[in-house]
Amino acid sequence: MKRNNIKLFNDKKIRTVWDDEIQDYYFSIIDVIEVLTESERPRKYWADLKAKLKSEGSELSENIGRLKMPAKDGKMRFTDVATTKQLLRLIQSVPSPNAEPFKLWLAQVGSERIDEIVDPEISIERAINNYRQKGYSEEWISQRLRNMEIRKDLTAEWERVGVENGLQYTVLTDEISQAAFGISTAQHKAYKGLKKENLRDNMTNAELVINMLGELATTEISKSENPNGFEESKDVAKRGGDIAGNTRRELEKNIGHQILSKNNAKDKGLLGK
Repeated sequence: MKRNNIKLFNDKKIRTVWDDEIQDYYFSIIDVIEVLTESERPRKYWADLKAKLKSEGSELSENIGRLKMPAKDGKMRFTDVATTKQLLRLIQSVPSPNAEPFKLWLAQVGSERIDEIVDPEISIERAINNYRQKGYSEEWISQRLRNMEIRKDLTAEWERVGVENGLQYTVLTDEISQAAFGISTAQHKAYKGLKKENLRDNMTNAELVINMLGELATTEISKSENPNGFEESKDVAKRGGDIAGNTRRELEKNIGHQILSKNNAKDKGLLGK
């Protein structure tokens, strides 16, 4: 099984895919090149470097793989990837002051993954500490952790009924969002003034609760009805989102204002400062 994830090196995002079969990460080479060179045109830099390696007869350029990873537009697109071992060899061909710090970072990422496999609670503790360091309130952190668990249950259910990870997950998530909030996830991010940031890390407590209800309802309906693949799961996702949407509208009627908020993680009110 392969799972997409985002890792941070000095606040720079590096897309990764964990592969259970080889027990290693695949790293987006473009993201790594951007970190090492700080180039505004990392794709051009990588294209030139790949051609140079090929002309020198390097096996590295021939063994580079391609996997689908989330692009800036939110869609899953193929990109060149490298394993940890391949990256270490690649770094030797890129003159950069970030080379040594990046090697240490690679070692840490690998060590953390092994620790998390042995004891999954370690990853939870790391998440809690990261949120605390960013200034989030304990109440918000508690909600966010519940949100993660419910999302994990939902994706496990989608996998069980034959939904493919990637674009299909994105479409189903949008179905839930549209029904729950009246807007897609992309529109929700735009409403909050976000670009690459994680939407859920910028939701208020109320938004997280509505999001969780939509995903929890979708999971339970799916378990009950056993939809066959993506198309049938779309209907389930809409109905799960509708349950959250009805709750949101009823709550808004009682409190006199909308749940959808422009607040994001830069706002002291959201962080609980």
